[in-house]
Amino acid sequence: MAKRRLSGFLDKHFSGESIDYHHVVSLFVPVLVDQTFVVCLSMLNTSMVSSSGAAAVSAVSMVDSLNLFILNVFIAIATGGTVVIAQYRGSGNREMASKSAPQAFCIVTVVAIVVMVILIAARTWILQGLFGQAEPEVMENANLYFWGSSLSYPCYAMLQSACCSLRGASQTKPSLMISLIANFSLMFLNALFIVGLQMGVLGLAISQNIARFLGAAVGVVYLVKFDHTLDFKVKDIFKPDFSLQKRILFIGIPFSMEQVFFHGGKIITQTFIVQLGTAAMTVNAIDNSLMGVLQIPANALCLTIVTVVGHCMGRKNVADALKLKRSFLWAASLSLVLMPMILIPLLPVILPLFNPDPAIVGDIYLIIVVTSVCQPLFWPIGFVCPSALRAAGDSKFVSVVSLITMWSVRVVFGYILGILMGVGLLGVWLAMALEWLVRGVVFAARFRGSKWHSHHVID
Repeated sequence: MAKRRLSGFLDKHFSGESIDYHHVVSLFVPVLVDQTFVVCLSMLNTSMVSSSGAAAVSAVSMVDSLNLFILNVFIAIATGGTVVIAQYRGSGNREMASKSAPQAFCIVTVVAIVVMVILIAARTWILQGLFGQAEPEVMENANLYFWGSSLSYPCYAMLQSACCSLRGASQTKPSLMISLIANFSLMFLNALFIVGLQMGVLGLAISQNIARFLGAAVGVVYLVKFDHTLDFKVKDIFKPDFSLQKRILFIGIPFSMEQVFFHGGKIITQTFIVQLGTAAMTVNAIDNSLMGVLQIPANALCLTIVTVVGHCMGRKNVADALKLKRSFLWAASLSLVLMPMILIPLLPVILPLFNPDPAIVGDIYLIIVVTSVCQPLFWPIGFVCPSALRAAGDSKFVSVVSLITMWSVRVVFGYILGILMGVGLLGVWLAMALEWLVRGVVFAARFRGSKWHSHHVID
């Protein structure tokens, strides 16, 4: 009886003419597992780095704000491939879906190589310009880590291209397998180089390069030898199809610009935190890791809805896209209510993994509790809605709104609350929650009109 009721509920809220709930669940579950392992392994990696001291944790947190900024540009362009492949698959055009994957590979890899060369050459200038107020030991670790992590960009780009192409083709299980291989490799190598060999930040950089190379290699081998949905051929990467690349970049460029401005704003707020001292930077790094855990199901929903709505729009079924968007919103809100109820009671067990100074434990708790109250109300409309809009081809609007809200709300109010009014790190996080609300209201309003689904991503 319970199974029948669950099936009826899922059929009512997650099925439509374009797609049924069995397909949606088969897409979501592997992505959820993937996100769970990615976030939890990242948290374990952060705890390993913490064994090298507060300066190492602060340096990694500081540079990872830059890495996140850059890596999300690669993910954004690869997501353009996801949308194009999903829409072609939804329309039944398997041949064009297959041709799109190598073109996404080509674009993302070339961009990653160019970015790698520029950042390695300019790393000292960039770090001094953004985080010059950090303590000397922190800056020394940051310079080393930034140089090492930049080397891994091309492999990371290929890894993401493989995963995003497979998600677009509804092949989330192999995407999960590739991601898990890369992330488990990273955890094992971090344990070896950081904990075992006591190599600190250098060990983390070496681990990233090896793990991302392995993940990229496995991704390419799987697409060429084992995947039968995309008919992927390596030689096609070197045969540019500018018509397909234009379609991919139609989604990818606005999304990548959004990531540039969005994460650029996060870097600016990181400079505020640097002014608050190493203790505040450590609290921020730990809370970011914990927030990643709280957002695991919600982020998985954001990734899944790109394929789901892309599939619906490939069939030109706007009603299904709207229905599923609403269902995903409620699911994300529910997950953000339940996850803090699970995580917060476990904090006494989890926090010792990070070796925090007892003096900052109260601040860690405060930010987690306050943010957990805001998230179910504001986060879903701020992040699920733009994922659905992007899958429909409305990427330019999403990018413009993200730019405006990030810089006019999060950055401005982060400085006002955190620095000018003396609220400190909590003020920066409150400004972030306010930005979720403002952008979410705009994105929700976008669905009231027809412009969001008037774009022509595919023929």
